[in-house]
Amino acid sequence: MQQNIWQLQEAKSKFSELVDRTLSNGVQIVTRRGKKAVVVMPIDEYERLTQRGGKISEFLLASPLGGSDLHIERDQSHARDIGIES
Repeated sequence: MQQNIWQLQEAKSKFSELVDRTLSNGVQIVTRRGKKAVVVMPIDEYERLTQRGGKISEFLLASPLGGSDLHIERDQSHARDIGIES
């Protein structure tokens, strides 16, 4: 077994150890039938990954291209007719 990979049966029988190792070493992976199934992670890392950021416009302006002279124009042509009949 790799240090951070647990088979499901072992994770169930040693759940307390799994939690301790997660808190001390970070993310742990649990496999089922030989395939990676789930990740166990400290709550602070989960909250960091799932916290809602700002507006998408703020994100884009903060990107490396935010201050560039890149100009993108929307195609103003009409949508094509796809011939749906009722």
